[in-house]
Amino acid sequence: MNPLHRSEALKLLEGGQQYFPALIRAIDGASAWVQFETYIFDVHRAGEGVAEALLRAARRGVRVEVLVDGVGSDPLPPAWQQKMKEAGVQWLVYSPLASGLGGLGLLAPDRWRRLHRKLCVVDQHTVFCGGINVLDDFYDPNHGDLQAARFDFAVAVTGPMAVEAAEAMALLWWRVQAGYSARQNHLAAAWEKFKAAGYGRRTEATGLSARAPTARPGGASVPGGKAALVLRDNLRNRSSIEKVYRQAIGRAHHEILIANAYFVPGGKLRRALIRAAKRGVQVTLLLQGRYEYFMQYHAARPVYGALLAAGVEIHEYEASFLHAKVAVIDGHWATVGSSNLDPLSLLLAREANVVVEDKAFAGELRDSLCAAIAGHGRLLDPVAYSQRPWGQRILDHIAHALMRLAIFVAGQRY
Repeated sequence: MNPLHRSEALKLLEGGQQYFPALIRAIDGASAWVQFETYIFDVHRAGEGVAEALLRAARRGVRVEVLVDGVGSDPLPPAWQQKMKEAGVQWLVYSPLASGLGGLGLLAPDRWRRLHRKLCVVDQHTVFCGGINVLDDFYDPNHGDLQAARFDFAVAVTGPMAVEAAEAMALLWWRVQAGYSARQNHLAAAWEKFKAAGYGRRTEATGLSARAPTARPGGASVPGGKAALVLRDNLRNRSSIEKVYRQAIGRAHHEILIANAYFVPGGKLRRALIRAAKRGVQVTLLLQGRYEYFMQYHAARPVYGALLAAGVEIHEYEASFLHAKVAVIDGHWATVGSSNLDPLSLLLAREANVVVEDKAFAGELRDSLCAAIAGHGRLLDPVAYSQRPWGQRILDHIAHALMRLAIFVAGQRY
């Protein structure tokens, strides 16, 4: 993990209703460079406002780079393609799937190696990171209109961490431009060429001063908290996010509170949670209670039994789709990011989390999670869980086996 930096400000953003206005304000204040990465970019409804802000920035001369995932994001509608081109927005697609795979597409290795992180850096000074896609809170591509908003979080950080994020995003952008697959085995050489091209820490190449002005996200912020960016990839940072979780869980004394959309942790992470519960730590999980995808929904259930038996509390969120990937430990350590605690995120996808060491920030996130649990969570009863119907158990184990098969085919072990 990168070292914790003292930030100028930290702000927790709950849902698109807080995230999108803050993001748009920051983009509208950009003077030189906007870098944007996301799994889903939907230009309809709430996403239209973000897309329009990117157009405005590009038209006034800001360099705007948008990288979207080739599976998560549909192709831009032709009218939007023309708008982006005319404004000067640079738009790239990360690892689009090869055509002609037919029914084998589900097991194709590239199907699971995705760009899942959600990052935006403005002028190397403000970075947004979290689980929120550019997608309206009240709409789901597979389920249509939602009666309640999707439950998710992002964090806005101003300060030195934004420089690290900008460099990481610039390197990935350069590699995608140059042909990602052809350079996977030449990271060191690529990095040297990348630095030689003039990217780096607030260099003159960006046109930024040492303290470039940029619009700050609105609302109350936490001043002076410490934060670090944790990136996961399939090269040098293969297990970075899982290690950060395990280390924090191992140091916990009083409380572990985790909200995660797709929860299928591997053996090491499961055992860390069980050990924490057995030594008297209150371990509470808020997990997906609604059916969204067959594999993720059913594959999670086989791991619940050992956790419940150890005294872990599991609550299923039922108000809408839970999409959060956050945690609070002992009231001072917190993480907000894109990484689920499942093999797709922890072993295959590119992910980004921010780790925060700050009581005020952690307390605000904890309050939101506790309110969600109290208002919209259903506590799983260990006895009732152990007596669930055999038909459901069979589906659960089929889904778990399919997930393991997908990881195996993609060249990983889990």
